[in-house]
Amino acid sequence: MTTVPATTLRPGDRVALLLPGSHAYLDAVLSLLVRGVLPIPLDPRLTSYERERILAGLDPALVVTDQDALADLATGWEPGDVPRARPMHVTSGTTGTPKGVDSGLLPDEHARALLDEERALWGFNGTDVNLVLSPLYHSAPLRFAMGTLLAGGRVTIPGPFDPARVTAAIEAERPTTAFCVPAHLQRLFAFWDAGAWPDLTSFRLLAHAGAPCPTQVKERLLSVFPAGTTWEFYGSTEGQFTACRSEEWLTRRGTVGRARPGRSLRTDEDGLIWCRVPEHARFSYFGAPEKTAAAWRGDEFTVGDLGRLDEDGYLYLDGRREDLVISGGVNVYPAEVENVLGEHPGVTDVAVYGAADPDWGQRVCAVVVGTATTDELRAWAAERLSPPKRPKEYRFAETIPRTLTGKILRRTLPPAPPSS
Repeated sequence: MTTVPATTLRPGDRVALLLPGSHAYLDAVLSLLVRGVLPIPLDPRLTSYERERILAGLDPALVVTDQDALADLATGWEPGDVPRARPMHVTSGTTGTPKGVDSGLLPDEHARALLDEERALWGFNGTDVNLVLSPLYHSAPLRFAMGTLLAGGRVTIPGPFDPARVTAAIEAERPTTAFCVPAHLQRLFAFWDAGAWPDLTSFRLLAHAGAPCPTQVKERLLSVFPAGTTWEFYGSTEGQFTACRSEEWLTRRGTVGRARPGRSLRTDEDGLIWCRVPEHARFSYFGAPEKTAAAWRGDEFTVGDLGRLDEDGYLYLDGRREDLVISGGVNVYPAEVENVLGEHPGVTDVAVYGAADPDWGQRVCAVVVGTATTDELRAWAAERLSPPKRPKEYRFAETIPRTLTGKILRRTLPPAPPSS
């Protein structure tokens, strides 16, 4: 790949960033975006093999791996500026080589519409203090931090997630907003229970996404944060689908909300979720026209997630198509089974997956963290799930393998023993 000096970057160029999140990192990202240069935020811990595999398909003009080079990119931005593009985040790559999600250079009216849409939904303003809990190479925390800064607010970055550091930041900085994943909440609640709870009244917005939130965690969230401040949303690297106040979830447990303003949702005959978006929210997969074409039908796109819509338009997720378990010709969605088992008082975490079965094609299996026994779980499932959905095998573990954003790494779960 070729590289060019930072001073010669042109609109439409791409710059790969492989550094930990910091205020300098945010300054560089915003400076690039207002110039029309697309930052590619990547995990700095990538191996050389992973890095080369990803960057080979993205052809960045510059790869930044040290702080001095990062500082050279911060050529200036100020609140009120409008980014001319979206960062080119890379999908997780669970089904092949990771893909760059490309907005391209946006026309002025589309760039302004994208900024206004985020500000209208989340209310970013000049008095906000955004607490960063997740790595800034992920799209959601970067989006919240950028939205805050562009509205004139400020950002506090405690560093790699640590409950003690986060607690100290809450007490010292009095944040008004934060994005998190459910795993963050579980660790914070356990830490606070073992010591002292901070004053959370400064928060006006606490949003979570990235993985299903266990029922007990969601109920705790509602009880400890100020009323009306907590939200869940559903989205992907490619785009945003829904938003839901936690109070709505109370009357529709399991929902991830209704379509965000300006979007609409439908599910097809296979249960695939399709999202219709305005022109300013379109994307392509960089250098992969066939993958782009497969994702779009007119002005609707899908990322392969499965779900159901109720009569009022609230969406319930059933998992991903590649996670689907087909047992005896019956479709079983791991997320549905996980939600049921996760409500057992003796379960703190659970992952459901399919194992090969000579008679049924696949059988449903579960890995459980907690104190519940196999007999207890079988009885629980028998009351709440139809026979094809009930796990035939239970394994027990100390932890469930997950990504940094909380998604279950199903491919690393222990294989179930052969069916007898």
